[in-house]
Amino acid sequence: MITGLIRYTKDDSFKIVYSHKSFILIMALGSILGAFLGGLLLGVVSESILIPLLVIILLISSYKIWTHK
Repeated sequence: MITGLIRYTKDDSFKIVYSHKSFILIMALGSILGAFLGGLLLGVVSESILIPLLVIILLISSYKIWTHK
């Protein structure tokens, strides 16, 4: 992740992302909320449900990234 960030900061497109501070804030808050809720679910929902759910979320995310134009 750090290597990707370093390579990305050398590109001018990083300036575009930085100019959208609200986007960065929303993404950070969503990540924190998701980690918190996921931690709460560990004691309630079985691993056999949580892991496939995480896989589905990651597959959808990667598909959206690779097909973005």
